[in-house]
Amino acid sequence: MTHKSTWAVLAMAVALSLSLSTCKDTKTLQENDQLKAKVAELQKENGQMGNDLETVTADRDALKKENAALKAQIKPRKAKKRTTSRKRRKSQTAREFQAQPLIWNARTRFLV
Repeated sequence: MTHKSTWAVLAMAVALSLSLSTCKDTKTLQENDQLKAKVAELQKENGQMGNDLETVTADRDALKKENAALKAQIKPRKAKKRTTSRKRRKSQTAREFQAQPLIWNARTRFLV
């Protein structure tokens, strides 16, 4: 009897271990399928982003050409001469001095 019960217990252990391993395999397969779906979605998004990048690059190049054409149409302006914003003012005594006629004093040899 012990011989039969030992084989029965062993058979039961093998059956349980196989059922547990199939359960783990099922979970692994489900996770694997989910990951494959996620990878496919990411690849699709990557392709779409690549197409968007090409479109934006083409638009940028067209705008650069248009900008260059518009710059070529603009006539270059002549550079303005810089004028000083400060005007020198003569002092009042200098103005009075210029208003009076210059008289030469021969004796002192100075201007009066």
